[in-house]
Amino acid sequence: QVQLVESGGGLVQTGGSLRLSCAASGRTFSLYAMGWFRQAPGKEREFVAAISWSGGYTHYADSVKGRFTISRDNAKNTVYLQMNSLKPEDTAVYSCARDRNAYGLGSTASHEYDYWGQGTQVTVSS
Repeated sequence: QVQLVESGGGLVQTGGSLRLSCAASGRTFSLYAMGWFRQAPGKEREFVAAISWSGGYTHYADSVKGRFTISRDNAKNTVYLQMNSLKPEDTAVYSCARDRNAYGLGSTASHEYDYWGQGTQVTVSS
């Protein structure tokens, strides 16, 4: 069983920054791609960013490209999401997840992820 625990959310003004962390349990963290998703009230969950198992490949939703950066530290079993130039439309619950396929690049589809964290709230005030 894998447990994922997010932290780092909070309230920030437009244009501000936050860094989310997702700590994973277990010994196989480095074998799997990881992703960040978000869900705003009344909206579907949407893909934000993903990073390959090695950290060598990343990809982003168009809405966050150039503002958000995903990274990972396999020695610490942790994946990060650095969020800059935040906008009110970034307000959501952010969750990290583990891709179900080992050695993957990280899918944009939520059904390809098998373990999820509980989420952390990010609120951007205008």
